[in-house]
Amino acid sequence: MTDTNQIKMRYEDAKARFEAIGVDVENAMATLKNTKISMHCWQGDDVRGFLNPDGDLSGGIMSTGNYPGAAHTPDQLRQDADKAFSLIPGKHKFNLHAMYVDTDEKVDLNEIEPKHFEKWVEWAKEKGIGLDFNPTFFSHPMYKDGYTLAHPDAEVRNFWIEHGKRSRKIAAYFGKELNEPVYNNFWVPDGSKDNPIDRLSPRHRLMESLDEIFKEEYDENYTVDTIESKLFGIGSEAYTVGSHEFYMGYGISRNKTILMDAGHFHPTEVVSNKISSLSLFSDKLMLHVSRPVRWDSDHVIIMDDELQEIMKEIVRNGLLCRTAIGLDFFDATINRVAAWVIGVRNAQKALLKALLEPTEELKKVELNFDFTTRLALTEEYKDLPFSAIWDYFCLEEGVPVGLDWYEEVKKYEKEVLSER
Repeated sequence: MTDTNQIKMRYEDAKARFEAIGVDVENAMATLKNTKISMHCWQGDDVRGFLNPDGDLSGGIMSTGNYPGAAHTPDQLRQDADKAFSLIPGKHKFNLHAMYVDTDEKVDLNEIEPKHFEKWVEWAKEKGIGLDFNPTFFSHPMYKDGYTLAHPDAEVRNFWIEHGKRSRKIAAYFGKELNEPVYNNFWVPDGSKDNPIDRLSPRHRLMESLDEIFKEEYDENYTVDTIESKLFGIGSEAYTVGSHEFYMGYGISRNKTILMDAGHFHPTEVVSNKISSLSLFSDKLMLHVSRPVRWDSDHVIIMDDELQEIMKEIVRNGLLCRTAIGLDFFDATINRVAAWVIGVRNAQKALLKALLEPTEELKKVELNFDFTTRLALTEEYKDLPFSAIWDYFCLEEGVPVGLDWYEEVKKYEKEVLSER
């Protein structure tokens, strides 16, 4: 049981200690409250979607495990997301893929319209949350020979170009209905399992396809186009058309927002070290925060060093107002609702820790080349009672403190998930 008085007492003590080193704790909590994390729909059903839920996953996508309780309908997925959001402080966003249509009409990816997502918008309005969107360039018969937008066959390319155009229209519809920007992320799995002879032509075709998709202008108050690179995937181990270099050049030259996924780089690279550089050349940034284990395996994020470094880079450089934070993982070996809650709460915890850092003082001593003080302060800061601030924040937001949320999930599993 939560001891409210103890939480408040620990908070007041922690607040005094942070304020003694120049940290405005109340401002940090207010900033955290107003920062939306985009929670990804595909954790709830193992990336199956509702367009063709019995089809095989393809395009480098794989979800492993058979934990009971996966959502099989849009209503079930919304029900599970509702439960997760009820255990997470603040109001956030739900990130949909195009294959998560909610309609009785037989429709393909090159035929989708805003009307096929009206129930998602109604739900978002009811819950007071935002939406983000993604065209789906995988798990479809028109994903041919490992290619979509870069395929040499114009018929294949045109199918996916039309899908991309319709996805942008849907994202703009979301934004107008919800009166906030919807980040619409383009990730294309095209590539080759073995070494290709011609690396240039597919990239030229991808560039031309994207140019056609993005030909129509949309108001960025309603939708923001983002583009996401990848190092390699299942079936594209040797060559990925949409590499980091391709999308960096494309995004900057076309004024598109570049999305960086924590698992889409070489195992020795980290996203946190790229954020400051990208911010110099792009007005906006988007992140897919994931946890790669030796490769882009999309594990549930934990409070590891890289998660904390990502949030520090955003806060230290004043980039929070320019950065959209989304999550991207899927694990079917554990309770899917719990995975959501663990992931989003960890992202928030890492952000809160960054907001509680005495950044201005650290920058001041660094500018004076006082590296001894910088080291002493950063090490001492690690021992400050951050968790007391987090517990109080959860209490104030009316969500479970500590592991109390897990009891709620276990009850939900027994009463709802186990009955599916």
